[in-house]
Amino acid sequence: MDPVRTCVGCRTRASRSTLVRVVAIDSTLVLDERASMPGRGAWVHDTPECMTAALRRRAFVRALRVSGSLDTQTIEEHLQRKG
Repeated sequence: MDPVRTCVGCRTRASRSTLVRVVAIDSTLVLDERASMPGRGAWVHDTPECMTAALRRRAFVRALRVSGSLDTQTIEEHLQRKG
């Protein structure tokens, strides 16, 4: 059975295989494609709606428990490539 995680964008529960893990490295958001990077991770659907909602609501900052702001450029570039 696949573990269940909550998307920080839409707040719905989904299997881990349908979500993408995001971690903060030196105050920069990085997509963890293999879900194996060390540290705290936030899970989000790989859709523009969920990613945008998570960025707008500052959900990554809360989920990753970082103080201050995060560089979201890598997430925004990922959204542009998908869109």
